[in-house]
Amino acid sequence: MVYCLSRKKVEEAAEWLTSKGRVALAYHAGMPVEKRNEHQQRFLREEGVIIVATIAFGMGIDKPDVRFVAHLSLPKSMESYYQETGRAGRDGEPANAWMAYGMQDMVMQRQMVENSEGNDAYKQVQIQKLNALLGYCELVTCRRQTILAYFNEHLAEPCGNCDNCLTPPITWDGTRAAQKALSTVYRCDQRFGVTYLINVLLGKSDERIKRFGHDKVSTFGIGTELTATQWKGVFRQLIAMNYLRVEGDYNSLKLTPQCRPILKGQQQVQLRELRKTKASKTSKVTATIDLSPSDLAQFEALKEVRLELAKEQNVPAYVICHDASLKAVAISRPETLEQLSQISGFGESKVGKYGNQLLAVVEAKP
Repeated sequence: MVYCLSRKKVEEAAEWLTSKGRVALAYHAGMPVEKRNEHQQRFLREEGVIIVATIAFGMGIDKPDVRFVAHLSLPKSMESYYQETGRAGRDGEPANAWMAYGMQDMVMQRQMVENSEGNDAYKQVQIQKLNALLGYCELVTCRRQTILAYFNEHLAEPCGNCDNCLTPPITWDGTRAAQKALSTVYRCDQRFGVTYLINVLLGKSDERIKRFGHDKVSTFGIGTELTATQWKGVFRQLIAMNYLRVEGDYNSLKLTPQCRPILKGQQQVQLRELRKTKASKTSKVTATIDLSPSDLAQFEALKEVRLELAKEQNVPAYVICHDASLKAVAISRPETLEQLSQISGFGESKVGKYGNQLLAVVEAKP
């Protein structure tokens, strides 16, 4: 099961998984009832089916052998996260829960609370719940101990099974970085978002920064020891720790009372170090530039072949391959199946199924 916050993200994730050879079905409130029911029944009855859904899916579902629950968007609370991940492993066998989130998820969830029809008391409770979840996401200790403690249960020893237990995160003394970040928020009048503040820290004197005079503040250019990506991690964790909050339509960062001891040097801050990810294969060909007239003609010819293959198999065209993959073929003009297999989106299975038909229309590079 894969959970996403928006209908658009559900569709995109299902399409991407399908392009990787998985049986992935979308489920959200914008779909016809008949289609939703069909996808739900396939998920319940068939093996190897991935359901990609908004939180509209899952209530009353008791499929015992779900082995994997992924969140591609931040849930709204610990209660929601616990309920949704709890749909995995109900047969008692091992199962995995995995979540990816970023700054935009945090901003979006806060905006949803602020724009809700509830009164101020309701909104305050929802923000507290979101803060608890954000703190959980940035933990450096046992996750199971923390989530059980949230529900007033006690686990004496670390579980030894969560990601923090299996691969303890590397932490660093982020006190100075936190002071620089918080000071920049203050000196920029608590009116700007993360990207703007990072540019100030890195000393990037663009037109906006000059217009507001922030190239003259004392924190301008004092953060060059970290990259923009690392500063994003710092700000994200400061928000998760409730030292900063996001407000307004422009996602401005505001200081909270809790940050005062840090600014005064009375409190240290330990931050998680970003986990390094494996570099993607450079041998794969990608097409991110506009096509030349000759490449565009080749692309259109390839699309016709893809459409014929899709009709034969009664599947959407993207199941055969995505436009990006066809554009890469149009640009590189592979002459052999081996060359085709080096293009992103063409694994061994797709090369075997469709390679010869596609290569038949590939013309020599002019």
